[in-house]
Order: sequence, then structure tokens, then C-alpha cells
Amino acid sequence: MNRIFGKKKAPGPPPPSLDDASSGLGGRVDAIDAKIASLEKELKVYKDKIKNSKSPAAKKTLQKRAMEVLKRKRMYEGQRDQVAGQQFNVDQAAFQMESAKATVGTVAALKSANTELKRTMQKDLDISDVDELADDMAELMDDMNEINEALGQNFATPEDLDEADLDAELELLEDELEEEGELEEEATPSYLQEPSLPAHPTGVPGGKTPANQVDEFGLPMTS
Repeated sequence: MNRIFGKKKAPGPPPPSLDDASSGLGGRVDAIDAKIASLEKELKVYKDKIKNSKSPAAKKTLQKRAMEVLKRKRMYEGQRDQVAGQQFNVDQAAFQMESAKATVGTVAALKSANTELKRTMQKDLDISDVDELADDMAELMDDMNEINEALGQNFATPEDLDEADLDAELELLEDELEEEGELEEEATPSYLQEPSLPAHPTGVPGGKTPANQVDEFGLPMTS
């Protein structure tokens, strides 16, 4: 049987998570950066030797070695850029995965809330009861307004009075007051009555003084 169908392969190790993959790529980027930094130091040494070299042959040899170091540096820089790009893609995938999980959780929460709301409205909340309650509240408010209007009436004043009768009675009252005033004036002795004074006394400010009786300061002249 094993010869016909073959043996069933054992399951391999689980794939690394996105975080593990990103960490591994980040470690590779750091290692390549360290190599690049070492080559930069070596390249600087060669540049200084080339600058201070007096022999053309030695200078040419140093330039050749510096070129080899520069090639390796450029190679490592290309590798670093590739690995950094891979790490960026892994990080983007991890971000999208987290966003998808958050979206799934949000949708599940909304579905649960929607189901709970429907169940509550069907079981504990009846639209007809709400309408009835609103109508009852409106009737109660109307009743309270009528009560307040009734309590705000002036019970001391009759409502069936005629305005013409009120005007006539008011005129009679004014005539009576005027007659009482005249009687009191006749009953008061002349020496107790207040003298009647002109509205604008003459010879004082407010009245008109002849121009020939005014001094140089505009004041009335005394005799």
C-alpha cells in the first residue's frame, strides 16, 4: 500500500508569524549595516593613504584595493535595501492583518448590538405604548393649562360689567372729588390759603427783565 499511495508526509513546522518575520529581517538589516560601516572605515583608510602616497605605483595599488572595498560596500547597500523592502512589506501585511481583525471585531459587535436592540424593542418596548404615553402626556399638559388658567382668574372683579357703566361711574366720581375740593377751599380761611404766585416771577432769572435794568454782567440792577 505504501508503494502505491506513498507515505503521508509529516506536517512541517508552523510558519513564522509576521512579527517573527519582521524581527528576523530587521536583524539582517542591522548586520548588513554593521558590514557597511566597517567597509566605510576601511575605505577611509585607503583614501587617506592614497592622498599621502608619493609613489605612483603604490597609489595605483591603493586605488585598486579601495575600488574593491567600494564594490563590496555597494553590494551590501543593495542587499540592505532589498531586505529593508521585505521588512516593510511584512510590516504592511501585519498592519493590514491587525486592521482586518479590528474590523471583524467591530462588525461582530455591531451585529450583536443590532440583535439585542431588536430583541429589546420586540420584548420590552411597544410602539403603541409609546404613542399612548405621548397622548396621555399631551392630555395631562392640556389639563394643567386649564387648571392654571382657572387659578389665575381674578375672582374679585365680576366679568359681566359694562364698560359704558364703568365710564359713567368714573365721571361721577371725578365730579364728586372736584366738588369736595371746592368745598374744602371755601371752608379754609384766606390767611391759611396758599397765595397764587406767577409761573415766572419778574426781576429774577427766568423772567424777562428790561434791558435798561441789566448791568454789564447781565444781572438785574437794584434800585
